[in-house]
Amino acid sequence: MNNNVLAAAILGLFMAVGLVLGGSYFNSAAVSWKAADRSVTVKGLAEREIRADLALWPLHFTVTGNDLTGVQRQIDNQAATIRVFLRDAGFADEQVTLTSPQVTDQYASNYGNQRPDNRYSAESTMLVRTDNIDAVKQAMPRVGSLIAKGVLLSPNYNYRTEFLFTDLESIKPDMIAAATADARAAARQFAEDSGSEVGQIRSASQGYFSIQDLDSYTPDIKKVRVVTTIDYALDD
Repeated sequence: MNNNVLAAAILGLFMAVGLVLGGSYFNSAAVSWKAADRSVTVKGLAEREIRADLALWPLHFTVTGNDLTGVQRQIDNQAATIRVFLRDAGFADEQVTLTSPQVTDQYASNYGNQRPDNRYSAESTMLVRTDNIDAVKQAMPRVGSLIAKGVLLSPNYNYRTEFLFTDLESIKPDMIAAATADARAAARQFAEDSGSEVGQIRSASQGYFSIQDLDSYTPDIKKVRVVTTIDYALDD
């Protein structure tokens, strides 16, 4: 009986010690977890307006006729007229390419008395690819002179002029640095409001760079934008 009592007393003692030690560990773990959780996640924004460095200017035209030889002759003549116009506008021949014509037999899709006057319709595109943005902007309003010379231009959304910015790598480092500085400023303000100081970066992620037209009237000016998300530690 005495042995059983002694064993129970010893077991109880070990359990008490274990609870004390365990409570101390869990308390320490809780404090560490709370300390590790002292952080703030902020977003930093960087924007920059920059000029396009590449223009794609398609001059899409259409010819019609009743024999393929005559249609091809019209394409050649109108392409030559467009080339002269572009040379006068300051574009070198190597900046201009002519696509293969797309020919449609209109009789194949029209029946009875609804057939059009001309059996064949052909479309082709003269594409200007250049870094001379100013030359494109100056020449575009003058395309009416081509129409006056019999060139049937048929622009649509698929053949719209595009201004592109292709040298993103040259501005990436500065923009990322600016976005990071913007994020740190936001974190510093939060820390001041909470009586803390901004510590080290715990994690960071960079969003995608977006490049958009500044507006619909100035597509040659681009707005480049990037957002970074940064998690800062907060120190007392």
